[in-house]
Amino acid sequence: METPITRYIVDRAKKEVGVTDAGRASIREIVRLAHNIENASGKKFIKMEMGVPGLPASQIGIDAQIKALQKGVASVYPSIDGFHELKEEASRFAKLFMNIDIAPSGCIPTTGSMQGSLAAFMVNRRCHTGKKYTLFIDPGFTVQKQQLQVLGLKYKNFDVYNYRGDKLYAKLEELLSQGDVHTIVYSNPNNPSWICFSDNELKIIGELVTKHDVIVLEDLAYFGMDFRCDYGSIGTPPFQPTVANYTDNYVLLFSGSKVFSYAGERIALMMIGNKQFARCYPDLKRFYSSDAFGHAAVYGALYAISAGTSHSAQYALAEMLKAANDGKFAFIEQVKEYGNKARVMKELFTRYGFQIVYDRDEDLPIADGFYFTISYPGFSGSELLNELLYYGISAIALDITGSERSEGLRACVSQTQPAQFADLEERLKAFKENH
Repeated sequence: METPITRYIVDRAKKEVGVTDAGRASIREIVRLAHNIENASGKKFIKMEMGVPGLPASQIGIDAQIKALQKGVASVYPSIDGFHELKEEASRFAKLFMNIDIAPSGCIPTTGSMQGSLAAFMVNRRCHTGKKYTLFIDPGFTVQKQQLQVLGLKYKNFDVYNYRGDKLYAKLEELLSQGDVHTIVYSNPNNPSWICFSDNELKIIGELVTKHDVIVLEDLAYFGMDFRCDYGSIGTPPFQPTVANYTDNYVLLFSGSKVFSYAGERIALMMIGNKQFARCYPDLKRFYSSDAFGHAAVYGALYAISAGTSHSAQYALAEMLKAANDGKFAFIEQVKEYGNKARVMKELFTRYGFQIVYDRDEDLPIADGFYFTISYPGFSGSELLNELLYYGISAIALDITGSERSEGLRACVSQTQPAQFADLEERLKAFKENH
């Protein structure tokens, strides 16, 4: 069987990287594997494995960060809880684009959303002695589970594929009524499936976490990127959907990486609801100097991890948020390119026999966005990924995301340029002819 890249090159690269089955490999291992095959074959890959921005970083942020460095902030330790202008603009942003009230004190910069989730896990587990589990509404971001493993903490998970809409209530009630879950984690829009929870589903989550005294960790890494609605209007509906409308027990993770394309500076926000920030848990005093959740998160967990995040990057994020708040930065408009790419790429894949795995949001077709999921008849996800490498196409298997859809792969659109669409079609056509 003739393939765009000879099997010898791919098989040799897998041995060099130490990957016997690409379906079990981590994202970073797939990145390295694709890089090695590309170098050995001289053929540019269609890289869909890693969720990195494919657009230039916001110039507003770059200019603000340069100005801050020129003013000398690089020589000054930042406040652990954040630069005050950033906190003020983050609070404004939450009101203008989510229609929720979060005090500046609860808007805390972190070294990427990953630091925010790590700090939350460290504190949430210690709020209640008898609650030992984090519950992932999967599929989800694999590294958050890795964080729990590093911390020696336990988790449960379930694939939401069969539990959309009102079915979600019964599933969550079944799991939360056991009384051993302290945190629920999900992303919205979702990495990797790109499902987007409806207001009804968020209401279900909010009501049940309040009932069972659980904290929600809502990952908004892809803020506003359900392009079926325009979430870029300032202070007017529609607003970015969030569980914060339905419970006080929440921590939101807002990242500058995707929506502002500012990934390289690792700047994000942990946004803690006002009542959650002030709430006291006696058990926290066994580990931190205060039993107040917000104090423990900032001066306990974050202080121990890194004692704050990049001073100059905080100025960049503050200025980007201010520009958005003032109507001078149409940040949603600039990332709509991802939706345009997804629409074209999904059409190409389905034209040549592939299927979309997570294909609907309740009664609506899935949105076009940063990710989509694919399968091919007769292949498991692992088999499909290993085979696609011979065609110069990389992705990740859904197996590693907590998905039960073992036939599927996650495809990220960000690194694929429109100039590559013809090449992608040629390779998919060859794949179909061979299978």
